[in-house]
Amino acid sequence: MLLRIGEIRRTLRSVWQAATQETRIAGFTVGMLVCSLAAAWFLSPEHWLTIGPLWLSLAVGGVPLVAGLLVKLWQREFGSDLLAGISIVVAVVLGEYLAGAMVVLMLSGGTALESYAVRSASSVLLALSRRLPVVAHRRDGASFCDVPVAEIQLGDQLIVFPHESCPVDGTVIEGQGVMDESYLTGEPFQIHKSPGSAVISGAINGELALVIRADKRPADSRYAQIMQVMRAAEQDRPRLRRLGDQLGAWYTPLALLVAGVAWSISGDPIRFLSVLVVATPCPLLIAIPVAIIGSISLAAKRAIIVRNPSSLELADTCRTIIFDKTGTLTYGVPNLVEIVPAEGFSSDWLLAVVASLGRYSKHPLSAALVRASEERQGAWFPVGEVSEKPGAGM
Repeated sequence: MLLRIGEIRRTLRSVWQAATQETRIAGFTVGMLVCSLAAAWFLSPEHWLTIGPLWLSLAVGGVPLVAGLLVKLWQREFGSDLLAGISIVVAVVLGEYLAGAMVVLMLSGGTALESYAVRSASSVLLALSRRLPVVAHRRDGASFCDVPVAEIQLGDQLIVFPHESCPVDGTVIEGQGVMDESYLTGEPFQIHKSPGSAVISGAINGELALVIRADKRPADSRYAQIMQVMRAAEQDRPRLRRLGDQLGAWYTPLALLVAGVAWSISGDPIRFLSVLVVATPCPLLIAIPVAIIGSISLAAKRAIIVRNPSSLELADTCRTIIFDKTGTLTYGVPNLVEIVPAEGFSSDWLLAVVASLGRYSKHPLSAALVRASEERQGAWFPVGEVSEKPGAGM
């Protein structure tokens, strides 16, 4: 029992450390709201145990959020979340702590969801970065030593062990084998490597060790380029989110004007707060990140990886999609799916004939026929003479 409690604590601690500031604020605010509502149910709305958690949520969550909005305001960035920050300040001034805490939750929750959407979009690239080694094996005469990847210099001779990721871009100088570059190029084939062949960082070596010469520093290799793409994807905000910020430039002053008119007519400052809370653009703060997360998750279920969330906004305008190679859509291994023989011939006999001939060919379609015949345990016929002219078949 104590062991399970310790594991739960470690898990919660790791999750808390990995969370963003907005995620922590949102989680803390939810907890404080639950405590406040529970205290109000058993005690009274005016009891200090009811108001105390709301004060904590405003102090812990509201102050950093409002400070960040003030910085944006100083930089003349009038986003859609500025009105939410004003609502928090007015709620504290008027003593409406529950309303202020709800706005804190809405503001931090929307930002946390947006961060989660970006992390989900770049999860594949993050997984790729974790596959790369942090230590390389530099050859020194007849022996080798382990050095950090960052210390690799141009011209260094490195040994890539079997099933190990290539640390830098380079050229094979000794050994023959294959490498899996599918995570980098999308090509599903095992790429044969021999002396003189180029290798790229992040490719996974096959069953044989290779000796390569470093042609690029780690900072200039394919891995560094992928990291640059990942950082650019994280910083690229969806156009809908930017559109919401542009709307905030004129929507916020208009909402403040309406709130001021409501206050002046009624003479009650609570009316000013009510208009601000109602006018806070909840759909822009929460609905857009939720829509992005839903789109990325739906695409992932269909084996589509969305690297950049902004590309989702262009999908409805696309009329033609061009793929550079078949390996992007297939595994590069053809399979026999149907046999349509002419009248008077059986499917089993026809497959046996073509498979018997196909055993003498290296064509990938012949391999598919031979594999299909073996799976069906078909007959094999002797072949007398074989001729395969280029472009004409066997």
